[in-house]
Amino acid sequence: MNKIIRICDALDECYGRREWTHRKPVLDELILTILSQNTNAKNYNEAFRRLSERFPVWEDVIRAPDEDVADAIRVGGLANIKAPRIKYIFEEIYKCQGNLDLDWIADEPDGEGIEYLLGFEGIGRKTAACVLMFALGRPVLPVDTHVHRVSERLGLIGKVSADRAHDLLQKIVPPDQIYSFHINMVAHGRQVCCARNPACYRCVLREECKYFAEQARTRR
Repeated sequence: MNKIIRICDALDECYGRREWTHRKPVLDELILTILSQNTNAKNYNEAFRRLSERFPVWEDVIRAPDEDVADAIRVGGLANIKAPRIKYIFEEIYKCQGNLDLDWIADEPDGEGIEYLLGFEGIGRKTAACVLMFALGRPVLPVDTHVHRVSERLGLIGKVSADRAHDLLQKIVPPDQIYSFHINMVAHGRQVCCARNPACYRCVLREECKYFAEQARTRR
């Protein structure tokens, strides 16, 4: 059994095996992912609820002043940045296809779906991967700050850029493990392998961890 399989198994045993279930249509998932930036789940879910309540028809967002959109999502933070970004994406989609339906991405290969989403200013690899994984259940791994940090400490990747981390982890995590791996690595990064003062003494991955081994050597 290789290292990545042992890590996936240990995470599943600790946090539970996560199985994909459909959450939202592609466009809704894209909005939710934008709203999730630099805030917590409670706030971004509430921001999405208020936005969809204020604009039951998404096309109305295009015609609304930026201030009205920002007011609707204020609870999620960075409203004055996120509101124009959401409006810009809506405008670009509508300009190209005459509607705001992105469910056609389900019929495209993963790479083409990712490239399409990356074509929007302000959309990066993590956001694009989140949309495909959460909306469509595709085996595309989002690498956020927690996944990146924990993977580096484990020795799965070196000190690399976020884009390079996406490429490396996508190659080594088995497709049927990607969803559970992502969810559980985020949980592990928040609860145990924190940016400061990681709780190595209670980490279920310490036997696989390069960082833990290095710290143990320095204490000898």
